[in-house]
This record gives sequence, C-alpha cells and structure tokens, in this order.
Amino acid sequence: MSVAADGRYLYDESDTVLSPWEEDDRRWAPTAAAVSEAALSIGGKSAVLMEQTTGKVLFEKNPNERLPIASVTKIMTLLLTMEALEGELLRLEDTVTCSKTAASMGGSQIWLEEGESMTVDDLLKAAVIVSANDACAVLAEHLCGTIENFVARMNERAKELGMQDTVFLDCSGLNDEAYSSAKDVAIMARELMKHRDIQRYTTVWMDTLRNGESQLVNTNKLVRHYEGATGLKTGTTQKAGHCLAATAEREGIAFVAVILGCDSTDERFGGARAMLDYGFANFSLYTPAPDPTAQTTVPVRHGLDDTVAVAPGTVTPILLKKGQEKGIVTEWDLAEELIAPVQKGQTVGAWRILLNNEVLADIPICAENEVEKLTFTRALGRLLSVLTA
Repeated sequence: MSVAADGRYLYDESDTVLSPWEEDDRRWAPTAAAVSEAALSIGGKSAVLMEQTTGKVLFEKNPNERLPIASVTKIMTLLLTMEALEGELLRLEDTVTCSKTAASMGGSQIWLEEGESMTVDDLLKAAVIVSANDACAVLAEHLCGTIENFVARMNERAKELGMQDTVFLDCSGLNDEAYSSAKDVAIMARELMKHRDIQRYTTVWMDTLRNGESQLVNTNKLVRHYEGATGLKTGTTQKAGHCLAATAEREGIAFVAVILGCDSTDERFGGARAMLDYGFANFSLYTPAPDPTAQTTVPVRHGLDDTVAVAPGTVTPILLKKGQEKGIVTEWDLAEELIAPVQKGQTVGAWRILLNNEVLADIPICAENEVEKLTFTRALGRLLSVLTA
C-alpha cells in the first residue's frame, strides 16, 4: 500500500488493509525452535522451499500444480528489467514517460498520469515495494515497445529457465487466466535473486516517490518482521487467493519459499515463515577445501618438462543437513603419469567428496599449463647444449 499526496491509501490487491503506522504485528518473526520436515504444516494449494545456491528443492506440496499467481507474476518483469540493466540496455537514471495504456492499468498502482515521467530507479521501487501495475507497464513498454512484445519475452525467458508449467498473459498478474506453479515461481525467484542489486528495493519496508509526496509501504510483511528477509513478492486476487514468494538469507545460506492459493494473508506469511525456519534450522552449505598436503604435480613422460602442475577446478558449495559436514571424506585420485603432449586444462584426475560412501561431488583435477612433446630435434638440441656448456 502507498499514500498519495492527498492522503489517500493506494491499496495493493495483495496486501491487508492496515495502517503502516498502527501495525506492530510480530506474528511472522522467526521461531526459536528447530523445525522438522515432519512437523511442517503448510497451508495453501501449493508450496515449495528451494535453496538458492544449489537450486535443490527441500520441501514441496503439489509443486507442479498450475495455478494463477496474481502479482507474483511481477518477478519475471523484474528479472527482465534487471537483465536489461546488467546488459546496459537500460540505466537506473533513464527517465521514462508514461503512456495512455500504462496510465490506464487497474489494481495496485502509483497513479501515473499519461505524459508523466519517472526514472527507472523509481519505477522499480514502485513495482517492487507496492506492486504497482502502472510502473510495470511503463517498464514493459520501454523495454519492448509494447506490453504484448514484453509478455512474449516473458514466456520465452520462462522456457529458457525450464519453467514448464507457466504461461504469462500480462506483465503484472492482473489476468487470472495466466498460470504458473510453485516450483516454477521458485525457479524464477532464484534467478532474480542472482541480481544482488534487486535487494536495494526488495528489502525496503517504507520509502517515498515524487519528492516525498507519495509514500510506499512494502506489501511483504516479512521484510519488516523476519530476520534475514531479502524479499520478494506478494500477490492476491479472488481467483489466485493469497500468494507469496519469500526469500531470506542468513550466515551464507539463502532460501526461496513459495506458497500459492492461500485462504488468508496470515496463512501465506505463516507458511512461508515455517518453510524458511525449517531451511535455516536444518541445512547449511559446505565448501570443501583441498588438502594442503595433496599432490600438486604429475610426472610427464616424453615432454619438454618432467612434470605438470595440477589443481582442482571450480569448487561449488554442497548443501548438507547440519552436522553432516563432520562425516565428509575426500579422495584425491590422480593419474600416475601422463604422456606428452599435455594440454592446459586437461583433466588428469578427480577430487571426490563423499558422505557415507556416496559421492556428493566429483571435481575434475586439471593441468595448469601445457607440456609440449619432446621431439628428436629438441632432444638433440638439449644434448648439444649440455655438451657445449
């Protein structure tokens, strides 16, 4: 919800009508006790908890059920906007003018007038914090010429991300004939959160536009009440019910909790909080470190050099249940000898990360430089240089 210059509340269809100055509700604060999966009681029609770094789903309830998602749709609009910014097709300081079409959008809005100009920065602020449909329409038209072209790109991007249960029909979520699933929403939310700058908007509880004349209050109560909350997006229509994609991060691990089709706003916030609590209480990310005593060279036969330096490739974090890191075992499996020529980056072994005899990761060990083959001519040259030394 936001407040216009004349004092009117600009209600978001996905928020409860409460004055931000009167609200002091702590019902969505994190619980102190660890939560087990068996104890999770999640309402709504569909829900998913996903760890952000690995994309692993840790809890699901009807994850692929196709449902309307209301303003949660805007996550894709925000993703395309952030990608345009990263690709330098757009700048935050760019000023965009509102069209007649954008000004006519219904639902949640900041009451943009035809011909009114606003920066991309402020439009993003409005789209994220108060779910402004008119701000989304302005961004869509600016990026793709028309809203229809932008929606086509939304659907194209969804396919690229592997979102198999999603069809977008607008850039804001007003059309309830569109649909997605909890798993697909988690996928696009995870992709959006890779753009860390989005948190400049998604973590804001209250802000203003138009030189302080329009006040914005975030529709996502978890931003105010949940430790480590980083976003993300609420949505409500009569057909979709109360929907939420919530993100949070603590101590180097982050989660996306999606809940769709709830009967009340309490149910969606309570369900998202319960999933996030479960994630933080039970999981951690483990990044293995190579054994400093491990072999770092491999002998090379028939090469200009007798050995080649080797090192493991990129090490990605591994998602574990808390405490499992104590049972991690690593194996360094290297070739006993290589035959020249050896190419830089050539795989020469594997660094295996195991837990209870199960391979969690198989990281290639590669040559750090090339070793050319020792030809007869080069061997003769070496011999002559030794004899004449």
